[in-house]
Amino acid sequence: MSLDPLVRFSSRVQDYVRYRPSYPGEIIPLLVRECGLAPESVIADVGCGTGLLAQLFLKFGCGVIGVEPNAGMRQAGDEFLAEYKNFASLEGQAERTGLPDASIDMITVGQAFHWFQPEPARQEFRRILKPCGWVVLVWNERRVTPDGFLAGYEDLLRQYAPEYAVVDHRRIDANALRAFYEHENWGSATFEYVQEFDLAGASGRLLSSSYVPQPGAAQYQPMMNRLVELFDRFQVNGRVSMV
Repeated sequence: MSLDPLVRFSSRVQDYVRYRPSYPGEIIPLLVRECGLAPESVIADVGCGTGLLAQLFLKFGCGVIGVEPNAGMRQAGDEFLAEYKNFASLEGQAERTGLPDASIDMITVGQAFHWFQPEPARQEFRRILKPCGWVVLVWNERRVTPDGFLAGYEDLLRQYAPEYAVVDHRRIDANALRAFYEHENWGSATFEYVQEFDLAGASGRLLSSSYVPQPGAAQYQPMMNRLVELFDRFQVNGRVSMV
């Protein structure tokens, strides 16, 4: 499986669209309070993907430019956000967005920063941001519990998806962020967000991850069998929760 983030999601677009979580709405008032976000702010959503994070800002009234290198993901985002006249997308990546100098009030990155080359991305972000602009990095971080479905799901990934340890975004720690921002004056906030899945949804959520085996791979069927076992063991009224 290619580790190139420009192509590795191409075969997973539909599962990503259907089963990936959005983001907690509390993000918007936080950024209004802390960063001066306003409806007239111009946002560059870098690594826009299918548009889940961009949608929060579009609903708030911001103009959003989605920068996405993967054609399939970009098309899915265009379709998902078609009703928003204040959205536009372009082919680009963090290190070469194609945006004009000093044109952006806030750069947002949802579930993608760990794919970037930090130094070229930092230089590009500096180029496109207006003076006193902001960079906002967002992840949905699946909770790992000592037991229950979430513990079993984590074990499943570690057993059947060897790339998981390589691309897991949790390797981006405070030291990595400090190095990227080049200062200590950054902050973080955490909000709880929950998805509930039936078995089809849990399967789709698993297969939306770029690091898991796909049909035809030796580990695919054992992995899916294990997921069914976990679901049957921990489901309540036919559903499990991803926190």
